[in-house]
Amino acid sequence: MASGNWTRVTEFVLLSFSSLPTEVQALLFLAFLVIYLVTLMGNSLIILVTLADPGLHSPMYFFLRNLSFLEICFNLVVVPKMLGTLVVQSTTISFLGCATQMYFFFFFGVAECFLLATMAYDRYVAICSPLHYPVLMNQRTRAKLAAASWFPGFPVATVQTAWLFSFPFCATNKVNHFFCDSPPVLRLVCADTALFEIYAIVGTVLVVMTPCSLILCSYARIAAAILRIPSAKGKHKAFSTCSSHLLVVSLFYVSLSLTYFRPKSNNSPESKKLLSLSYTIVTPMLNPIIYSLRNNEVKTAVGRTFRKALALRRCNP
Repeated sequence: MASGNWTRVTEFVLLSFSSLPTEVQALLFLAFLVIYLVTLMGNSLIILVTLADPGLHSPMYFFLRNLSFLEICFNLVVVPKMLGTLVVQSTTISFLGCATQMYFFFFFGVAECFLLATMAYDRYVAICSPLHYPVLMNQRTRAKLAAASWFPGFPVATVQTAWLFSFPFCATNKVNHFFCDSPPVLRLVCADTALFEIYAIVGTVLVVMTPCSLILCSYARIAAAILRIPSAKGKHKAFSTCSSHLLVVSLFYVSLSLTYFRPKSNNSPESKKLLSLSYTIVTPMLNPIIYSLRNNEVKTAVGRTFRKALALRRCNP
């Protein structure tokens, strides 16, 4: 395309929820602000409690700390700017700011997919090889698994973001979303993007399906091991150790699939915004709640931590 048909874009405008009345945007701001604060406090509490309580220094809680830290970072990438678009109508974002937001969105999103697979493998080892679990999941191994979970985000985010922002953009700079996601930004490109779209589709399928397959394999083995346990009490105890993770995985993959794998005919910008809220805002808030309410060890540790904090406060008025 000739250079006269496109201009150099220096900033983008996030349309966010600007089509809604001001009163509705104010209500959305309050709702999202509460969810945001609950997410930060809930995940921070999980990190602090699992670090402070010696009973929660097992591999499962090491990976849970990683997940909580990831959820905090993921929220920081998307939510503050979205809140700004609602309360002060600060809808502009610089070219570099948009690229940076997209980069970290991809990075943390990919890392979460692989971290959930690592957590499933941890549950598989704990249930299928309980006697060897402390040896197999020692500190060195769990550190390697955590690093392996975080690493794939770097190449995926780097290639996809650098490639997309190397394209020329049309005169319009309005992104019909509440953050710089790939599909709405791609619609502004004035060039042939067929090869990029093929890469994006293949990359998304691989990034989502590879860890998903590992999770399914782990839980197939776990289910087979649980069925071999003779007592109902033993089966319940074994299942309870992975039920929280299974629920978190289900929420994450269902929301992700509904957002990125729907037919284009059923995928209007407004419906995609609503679906995107599920995995960018709702799921990070629910994760600490699920692990707190469905896990007796975490609930007990939270109580112990608060009692210790109160005792220290009384001793040091």
